[in-house]
Amino acid sequence: MIFYFTGTGNSLYVAKQFDENPVSIPQIIDNDNIYFEDESIGVIFPIYAHIPPQMVQDFLKKAVFKTDYFFIIETYGNRHCGSAQYVADMCREWGIDVKYVHTIKMVDNWLPGFDVDEQVKIDKKVDEQIAEALKDVAERKIEIPKATDEEIEYHKNLEQANAKIMPNLLHGEMFNITDECIGCGICTKVCPEAAFEVKDGKAVRNRNYCQMCLACVHNCPQKAIKLNIPEKNPNVRYRNENISLNEIIKANCRI
Repeated sequence: MIFYFTGTGNSLYVAKQFDENPVSIPQIIDNDNIYFEDESIGVIFPIYAHIPPQMVQDFLKKAVFKTDYFFIIETYGNRHCGSAQYVADMCREWGIDVKYVHTIKMVDNWLPGFDVDEQVKIDKKVDEQIAEALKDVAERKIEIPKATDEEIEYHKNLEQANAKIMPNLLHGEMFNITDECIGCGICTKVCPEAAFEVKDGKAVRNRNYCQMCLACVHNCPQKAIKLNIPEKNPNVRYRNENISLNEIIKANCRI
């Protein structure tokens, strides 16, 4: 049994290698009494600032898992900074006995920090990394890499920096819907928070919270959703080459 969260398709691509029909977290997060039982259960998601997206955290807190082997696969683009240890520690606080955590390095699509055109040129050997994780899980390997002192220090510095800007970003102030919007409604379907609607032929935000997955920005066909903070390359957007827009919509649409 595999659960996943995705904004641009990277984590969905990984999830599909573990299970042909992985379960989208946004599609079940509102269910009551979430209980799952299986021989093994895995959760696959991207890390944002070295920790799980808030919706993933909420899911892990809310759900009850009965399994002998619970594992986590995290996707990231540049630095994971000991995220395996952080998420394992979080899960223990929520009563989840994590046996294995593995990180997979993929295209970094955090637009303020990276030029996606440059990222896609880098051979990060994604399939080889996935094959390693698949083998480990099949063998029921028990491993949770510990964060190094250097990684812990870097993470603390990032937390301090983010504390100054995150409150505004998490409330959607990072985005600007420009006049290039044609009201196609794709943003309403790819946002896992259901934070968009179309009014008078133009998309508008209707919620003051954001997962910061950038699904709306990356999947807008008009590139009409811009960031209010500088982008490394404002002309490029990203979706995993193996994942279709319809798959992102199926995963995230909550309207």
